[in-house]
This record gives sequence, C-alpha cells and structure tokens, in this order.
Amino acid sequence: MGSSRSRFSAYSLVRQGVSGRPWPRMWRRHELESSYDAVVVGGGLHGLATAYYLAAEQGWSRIAVLERSYLGGGGSGRNTAIIRSNYLTPDGVRFYDHSLRLYADLSAALNFNVMFSQRGHLTLAHTDASLRTMRWRAEVNKIEGVDSEVIGPDRVKELAPSLDTSDRVRYPILGALYHPPGGIVRHDAAVWGYARAADAHGVHLHQETEVVGIETSGGRVTGVRTNRGLISTPVVANCTAGWATTIADMVDLPMPIQTFPLQAAVTEPVRPFLHTVVVSGSLHVYVSQTDRGELVFGASVDPFASYSTRGSLEFVEGLATHVLELMPSLDRLRLLRQWAGLCDMTPDFAPIIGRTPVEGFFVDVGWGTYGFKAGPAAGQALAECIAGRKVPALIEAFALERFETGKLVGEKGAAAVGH
Repeated sequence: MGSSRSRFSAYSLVRQGVSGRPWPRMWRRHELESSYDAVVVGGGLHGLATAYYLAAEQGWSRIAVLERSYLGGGGSGRNTAIIRSNYLTPDGVRFYDHSLRLYADLSAALNFNVMFSQRGHLTLAHTDASLRTMRWRAEVNKIEGVDSEVIGPDRVKELAPSLDTSDRVRYPILGALYHPPGGIVRHDAAVWGYARAADAHGVHLHQETEVVGIETSGGRVTGVRTNRGLISTPVVANCTAGWATTIADMVDLPMPIQTFPLQAAVTEPVRPFLHTVVVSGSLHVYVSQTDRGELVFGASVDPFASYSTRGSLEFVEGLATHVLELMPSLDRLRLLRQWAGLCDMTPDFAPIIGRTPVEGFFVDVGWGTYGFKAGPAAGQALAECIAGRKVPALIEAFALERFETGKLVGEKGAAAVGH
C-alpha cells in the first residue's frame, strides 16, 4: 500500500505542475478576529508547536498565532538545526530526551517530512578538565536512560576521519562524548510542518501582525494590542526568543534574560564526508553537513548584548581558524554566506517556561542557543500547562521563581557551545 500511495503522490505532483493551476496554500489566511481563547505571540517553532498541541491534544479552539514578520523568520529560520539530549542536569536530560523522541516521530505525527537525520553527536575534549566533564555528563545521561558514552581518539577518528586526532596540534583531541541519538532536522521543514498541522486544527496564523501592547486588569491578561487592532483574550503565551523581555515588559514582568547575537555560516556543497555532528567547546565551534553537502558552522554567542542580526568579519576569521585546527583539509573550502540570530540567555543557561505572576500570561523563553532542539517538548508542555491546572513535571524545574528561590538549573557545562 505504501508504494501505491507513493506513486499516487508522485502522479499528483506532476499533474499539479503541468496543469497551470495555482498551488494550494500550506495554511490559510484569516481575518483578525476581535477575540480568541488564546493568543500565542511568536510564529516560530515554539509558538507554532504550542498552538498545535493546544488544539490537537488539549482540544482548544479559537487560537491565534501572531508573528510580526513571516512564520519561521526569527530564530527558527536562523539556527543550525542540531538536536541532542546529552545535557548535564537530570532535569535537562529528561526534557531534551523527550523532545528528541517527539522529533523522531514528528514526520508521521504532522504528515510532513521534517528530514530527521539521527547521525550521532560528538563533543570533543581537548583538556583533562573537559574530559572529566564529559564523563560526568555521560554518567548523568546513562542514569536517565540516554545513550551516551566517552570514547577515545581512535574511535573519534573512525566516526569523523577528517578530524586531526594527532598529538602534533595545539588542541589535541583527548576523547569525546559520543551521543548516537543526536543529529539534525531541517529547521524550515519543522516550522512548516507545525504551521500546516496547526492550521488543519483550526488555528489562525497571522503573519505581519505585530504586538504593540498587552492589556491587563486586576493582575490578569485581558487582551492584546496589535498593529491591526485590539484582540480580547484571557491567555497570552510569550514564545518570542530574543524579544522575550520586550513582550514581558508589556505586562511589567521583569525577566532575568539578556539577548545576544549568535552567528553561523555555511560553505559551498561538497561530497558528503562528515557523517556526525562535531562540537568543540574549547574552540567554540561546531559543524555538521547537510544532505545537500554544505558544511554548517557555528560558534558561541557574541560577547556583547545586542539585537543585531548582521554577520561580522571577526566571527568568520575566528571560525575559520578554529575549524582548520580541527580539520586542516578544509583549507580550500569557500564560505557561501553567514548570518546571525538572537539568543535569549538566562543566568543558569536553562529556559523559563510555564506560568508567571500575571494571571493568563505564560512564557516559553530563555532558550539561548538551544531552542530549536527543545521546540516539540516545549510546545507540548506549555500547551498542557495552559490547558491544565498543574504544571507538567517535565518543566517544573524551569519555572521563573527559581531565580528567587535559588534552585537554579546549571546547564552551562552542556549548553554554552554544545549545540
């Protein structure tokens, strides 16, 4: 039956292409209504996932997603699409492992190919201290049932032959944390899949709709002001990544978040040779290869807070230097383009997700450089939190009040450049 379905799909594709008829839209356009049961601010992966699960799993209707630009035009369209669950804290490991499992089934759940590629993830250790951290992470991962182990240079060379594992380099590779379930997902496909599925469940997706204010009364949300008019709603979910504090300020809610640019770059396509994701925290660089053969590089966030999404020559020079220290054979490869996204960083490098002191105002923010891999689990958990009377156990540790109680989730050792 699968083969006949494939033949029918291929035939339909050709027929549509030669018919001259306009292609059907992936999601519909709606007039902005004067009231909704819930408004999600931010049309990226997290916002769309929240709206989808709120409709599909929690049975809510009359949901609107507001995006000031186009769907996926923010951090979701500017990331490097790496997924993994080999974090340092038990809370982090459990959360990201659940998200990775959702990604594994996402194509079937959304009936849309998100190009999930589970190719393995290597976090290199160049010093004794970093090797100890890898062993620490591996043990936490194993206790939580996540496939993760520390391997030596010989095994690293088998998995990534292009790496220089000799002892004649400035930063010798002493070992690595190997995480077989890690890999990549096509970032725009994940956004489009959630948008299409949310639309099918009746969610209204409003692009070019900017939130300019949030109305409150008696400590609770009553509405949202946009550039297209006022919306009455008792629920607002802030899923805006780098602009998280801007939206939170509209309800006078201070957030312990700073926004930093994160730059990345991509090369010309070459024959596939890198079959795993490679990360070096010491060198502040990570690299993977797409199905089209391009090498995608990234680094740590810029050293200054900013809302700029422009690339810099300083980034490219530092990136090229560190990449060539790891893989000298890439010295003649040409960079095609570079870009930057905005990262909302918290003091403990863990997210803020769930309820807030403002009744009806929910947040899914503070994801820093690791928001893409968290999208499915964050959306599902926040939808459950909005619809239910209790906070899901999966996100209890990521509550906003932890910064007052001191119960921080210290993920810097696994999240700083551990994409």
